[in-house]
Amino acid sequence: MGSLSIWHWLIVLLIVVLVFGTKKLPGIGKDLGNAVKGFKEGMNEGAKDGQPPAKDAGRIIDGEADKK
Repeated sequence: MGSLSIWHWLIVLLIVVLVFGTKKLPGIGKDLGNAVKGFKEGMNEGAKDGQPPAKDAGRIIDGEADKK
């Protein structure tokens, strides 16, 4: 299993253009860029709070699962 050649990428690009059309591709790219930007801002905002991540952030304590 080698890496994908240029022909593989061209076929993928052709399929994407056929599925979405050329008019929708810029909008999809813009939406994807905004989503990535928002994600990065959210990650930076969490780091600016100055609070280290809690060790038990992912754990569910008995009884808490029923409250949600």
